[in-house]
Amino acid sequence: MVPLINGADRTLRWFIEDVWGQFGDDHTRPGAPLFPSERRNTDGTAHRVGDDALRSGLKNAAKAHLPGWGERLAPHVLRHFCASQLYENGLDLLAIQEVLGHSWIATTMRYVHVQQTRAEDAWAAGTERAAKRLEGLIR
Repeated sequence: MVPLINGADRTLRWFIEDVWGQFGDDHTRPGAPLFPSERRNTDGTAHRVGDDALRSGLKNAAKAHLPGWGERLAPHVLRHFCASQLYENGLDLLAIQEVLGHSWIATTMRYVHVQQTRAEDAWAAGTERAAKRLEGLIR
């Protein structure tokens, strides 16, 4: 499961409806690659696009659209960014763990980069909740 944010659902729908079929009839086969390569397997089915092609495409897009990021932007950086954005927008760590496919929550916690203000706000809210719980106990 991958959340589709910032209009990605419209882009994916366009790709599936208008582009994917141009790679041949193989796209209707269960398990067919979403991003097929022009290479074919020995049985004639589409080969999956490899990591190098995806990294190269990301690098070229970053150079064209994100000056200064061409050498620093990689798929792994995007995983960290997406995890942080999901958390900042309210998705809990267990859901993010599932999205990223991590076995351990500790791994997911390393992916989520929390802004200092969010940490300070959480600290203040927790302190306030603790004070209210203790109100009746301290005299």
